[in-house]
Amino acid sequence: MENEVIRETEKFAVEIRMQVIRQLSKLGFGHAGGCLSVADVIASLYGGIMDVDPKDPQKKERDRLVVSKGHAGPALYAALALKGFFPMEWLDTLNRGGTRLPSHCDGNKTPGIDCTTGSLGQGLSLAAGMAYGLKLDSLSNTVYAILGDGECQEGQIWEAALAAPKFGLDNLICFVDYNKIQLDGAVEEVMPLESLFMKFRSFGWHTQQVNGNDPASIFAAVELAKKEAGRPSAILLDTVKGYGCSEIAALGCLSHHMDMPEDLARRCMAELEEQMKQYE
Repeated sequence: MENEVIRETEKFAVEIRMQVIRQLSKLGFGHAGGCLSVADVIASLYGGIMDVDPKDPQKKERDRLVVSKGHAGPALYAALALKGFFPMEWLDTLNRGGTRLPSHCDGNKTPGIDCTTGSLGQGLSLAAGMAYGLKLDSLSNTVYAILGDGECQEGQIWEAALAAPKFGLDNLICFVDYNKIQLDGAVEEVMPLESLFMKFRSFGWHTQQVNGNDPASIFAAVELAKKEAGRPSAILLDTVKGYGCSEIAALGCLSHHMDMPEDLARRCMAELEEQMKQYE
C-alpha cells in the first residue's frame, strides 16, 4: 500500500476519534473505549479497502461490513459521516429521540449500515450468511465483520466459525478487536479465551495477528487474507481500549461505557488535535 494512502488513513482514524468524542460529549456518556479502539480498522476499511459508494449505499455490487460489537456504532457513524453517507450534523443527534443514529448500529435507520447489531455474539453468523448469499449470487464482493474479544465468549460465534470453512467462505474476513478488556473486567479474568489465534486456526480459518492500531498492518493483513482461496480469514487486532485518548485508555474496563463531561471531552480533543498536527 502506498505511503500516502497509509498517511491519509492514519489521519482519518484521528478524525474518527475526534467525531466519537464529539458525539459522546453531546450526549454526555457512551461506549468510549471500544469505539476508540476500532477507529483504525474502520478508517482502513473506509479509507481504501472496501468497495462502497456514499451516493448509493445499497448498491448490490458492494462490500459489506457487520460491526457485531454494535456498541461501536459511534465510530462507524463518524466514518460514514466523514465519507459523505449522511450530513455531519446527524452526529449531534446520537441516541436522542427521533435520531437516525441510535447507540447501536441499526440497518433500518442509518445510510451505510449493512446490518443491525448489538446483541453480542450474533454478528459473525449474519456476516457468514451475507457471504454465502454473495456466492449464490455470483458476486465477488467481500463481507467484513468486527467482533469484540469479550464477545467471543458467546457460543454462537463458534457455530459460525465452524460453518464458514464448511461453505468455503473465502469472501469473509473477520476482525477481532482484541483489546483484552470487556464490560466487567479483563477478558482473561471474566472468561479466559486462551489463544484466539489457535482457536480460529483450529476451526479452519486462515489466521493472522497484527497491531490493530496501525493501518499499515491492517492493510497488509487484508491483502494477504484476500489471497486465500476456499476458506475464511480471521485477523486478530491487538488494540488498546480507549486508544488515542490517554485518560480514557487509563480507565481500563471503566471506559466500556462512561460519562463524557465537557472538561474531559476538551482534554481528549486537545490531545487528538495535537496528533493531527503531524498530518499538516
